[in-house]
Amino acid sequence: MKRTFFLLLTAVVLFAFSQSAAAQKFLPKTIQFKGAPEYSDQELLAASGVKKGTVLNYSEMRDHSKRLMDSGVFDTVSFTFDGVDLVFKLAPSTILYDVHLENLPLTPGKELDTKLNDRFPLYHGKVPSENGLLEDVRGALEEMLEAEGIKAAIAAAPYTDHNQHKVTAMSFAITAPPVRVGSIHLEGVSSALQLPVKRIADRESGTPFGTEDSTSNLENQFKLFYADEGYAAVKVHASRSGDPLVTSEAIDIPFTVNIEEGRLYKLGSVHIPSNAFVTQAEIDNVISLRASEMSKEQTLHNTWFVIAYRCKSKGYMACVVTPHPQYDDANGIVNYTVEVIPGPVYHLASVKFENVSEELRSRLISVWQMPPSAPFDESYLSSFIVQAQNADPVLLRSLSGIGATYDLTTDQQTHEVNCVIHFVKTTSVP
Repeated sequence: MKRTFFLLLTAVVLFAFSQSAAAQKFLPKTIQFKGAPEYSDQELLAASGVKKGTVLNYSEMRDHSKRLMDSGVFDTVSFTFDGVDLVFKLAPSTILYDVHLENLPLTPGKELDTKLNDRFPLYHGKVPSENGLLEDVRGALEEMLEAEGIKAAIAAAPYTDHNQHKVTAMSFAITAPPVRVGSIHLEGVSSALQLPVKRIADRESGTPFGTEDSTSNLENQFKLFYADEGYAAVKVHASRSGDPLVTSEAIDIPFTVNIEEGRLYKLGSVHIPSNAFVTQAEIDNVISLRASEMSKEQTLHNTWFVIAYRCKSKGYMACVVTPHPQYDDANGIVNYTVEVIPGPVYHLASVKFENVSEELRSRLISVWQMPPSAPFDESYLSSFIVQAQNADPVLLRSLSGIGATYDLTTDQQTHEVNCVIHFVKTTSVP
């Protein structure tokens, strides 16, 4: 978006536009900011660099306005001075992005935001897509890491939310060396499960570190194992512990995982609501095959996946499936009630095929079976290529050794989906 920078003196001091008057000094009685109530006057004063009680000439007023504009958080900046009041008029940018930390060993949240706001008064948790405040935050994050003994370059890039299928944040990531989950210290593991739990720890150590998801990923891996063993009420708490181990090859982030195993349970019933697009009989059939076994979280996770998959095949792309366990401690049984929030139905708006000839594009369109305005079925995309090849001998030959990926763009207001399918050669065909 084009940003505009206005420099203006009112008619009261029109003479200031002459070259001689431009250097004349003025003492504003008041300094005011209008149009950006989300920022305090103290923040705007600090960001502009102007100080109350300071004598200024026209060029200096212009420089202070430019500092605000260069931050990237305003679409337009102008100022007026009538000999008494210096007034900055601001139009905040409508396109600012949340900050997403990809693999930085820092803790996102209020404390980090406060540190950044202390350094950059216009930082309120959001940054522009380039320059200005974006670069200020990137440099500050590098300095914070260096203070912890980690000297690494950080790059900023757009972050796409795969649920919303659009850019929602600017992502900050260490480009080199790789950042990994380091050693994992285990606490609370019973002697009988020491060996298999250690295997999980050894497997997870060395995996890529994610600022926002490594902790939950570790917890889920141990929960899955324990639930498979029948510990349905296990509690797992993972946390970073100790200093990162920095070498030329990697940055390793150590963790401690504390486990409260709880007791063993057998799987009882799983109650499915009527809006789940899967019948209770189907679920009961799966459960009956495991009735004599302990609670198997993998089976349950597959059940939750099937429910979500069925919902999304009907166009409910934003559906949320939440299992609620009820523990019968007297009988050692865990039962589940599943909650399904389908959300709105999304419909196909358009489909495009890229990296193919016009002839192949026409043939692909002719065999495409999801018409515009139909409920969007994402599962159809995974089977489309095979179906297209089965339907058309020319496509069978032409698409041999060709892979496909797709991008989806969803409109949160109209609940429409635009789909672009990209074709890429994956193997050489004799």
